[in-house]
Amino acid sequence: MKLIRGLHNLRPEHRGSVATIGNFDGVHRGHQAVIHSLKARGAALACQTTVITFEPLPHEFFLREHAPARLSSLREKYAYFQEHGVDQLLCLPFNAQLSGLSAEQFIQQILVAGLAVKHLVVGDDFRFGKGRSGDFHLLVRAGQEHGFDVVDTHTLQADDARISSTRIRAALAAGDLTTAGSLLGRPYAMCGRVIQGDQRGRTIGFPTANIRIHRPISPLHGVYAVEVEGIGYGVTNVGTRPTVDGNAFLIETHVLDFSGDLYGQRLSIRWLKHLRGEMKFASLDELKQQIARDIQAARQFFEQELQ
Repeated sequence: MKLIRGLHNLRPEHRGSVATIGNFDGVHRGHQAVIHSLKARGAALACQTTVITFEPLPHEFFLREHAPARLSSLREKYAYFQEHGVDQLLCLPFNAQLSGLSAEQFIQQILVAGLAVKHLVVGDDFRFGKGRSGDFHLLVRAGQEHGFDVVDTHTLQADDARISSTRIRAALAAGDLTTAGSLLGRPYAMCGRVIQGDQRGRTIGFPTANIRIHRPISPLHGVYAVEVEGIGYGVTNVGTRPTVDGNAFLIETHVLDFSGDLYGQRLSIRWLKHLRGEMKFASLDELKQQIARDIQAARQFFEQELQ
């Protein structure tokens, strides 16, 4: 799958596709339905498929540190789009210039002059342009003028409620990984590269692989039973490590029954069960005792679930 960063990197071979636009945070089942419709239309027209998304997400640009937690990084979204058979991903930098475009300018500069789209698939609640003035009906009129078709996809429901990134964030915040996984269509996962830590875990007998979270807010906090893709199962703490006066969010994973060097590797952590919230302990000895209990709880979970 091709990654195109910004309109200035568009080439003639990128034009003339079927396209969709959105944040696609989490690439959940609702998003997957949009992609399925996109691929079907691309096959019918013998065109490549294009997903248009933004970095940062628009609400991150406007709300800054008050923005809700992001579900997936651009790298993670790229991997999900690739898995679902998208041909190219156009990532537009969301900045003052882009946010200032009127809906008509957005259509002309990006959809017409930029991509020369032949067909557009959007969600039924899609809004765009300065002040969110553009909607499905404006796109239909523009399509009639510029020669592309526009279709909307109906909102996907689960348990009589709309599948949305907001609903998934709420489930994750509540430690409800079952609901989050059902809405996503897969276990929730976060990816990152293992960095050099302070090696405090080794001193108390529980070495960890540490991953810095490259996002201002984590959608998860606390201690979890996890699967480390391609490595094994383990226990992960995600938070700020209050016992040792930490201040940056960090994923710390102790992989069960593993010995080896993971530094520099990119790991995918799949969150399977919430064990407890993050706690501050009076001493490292108390922390060590609690970690031992967490590991025992995780082992019991794995024995029950993996039989």
